Amino acid sequence: MPNTRHLNEDMLSEYEFDYKKAKQNRFAEEYSITVTLDPDVAEVFTSSESVNKALRAVISAIPRNAGRP
Repeated sequence: MPNTRHLNEDMLSEYEFDYKKAKQNRFAEEYSITVTLDPDVAEVFTSSESVNKALRAVISAIPRNAGRP
């Protein structure tokens, strides 16, 4: 990895960003979360729609006040 050493020498140990000027990413969905599925699970759930459908079924089976304050 000869390039790694060169990159590390050029990088500062920390950067200061002015987040007051930051803007929301217009290309990002409002509530987007990325999850990595284990290979055996990914064989069954091949799309985000199938994962969401299964999770909604699990959610509907959970009693409303179970685990919630």
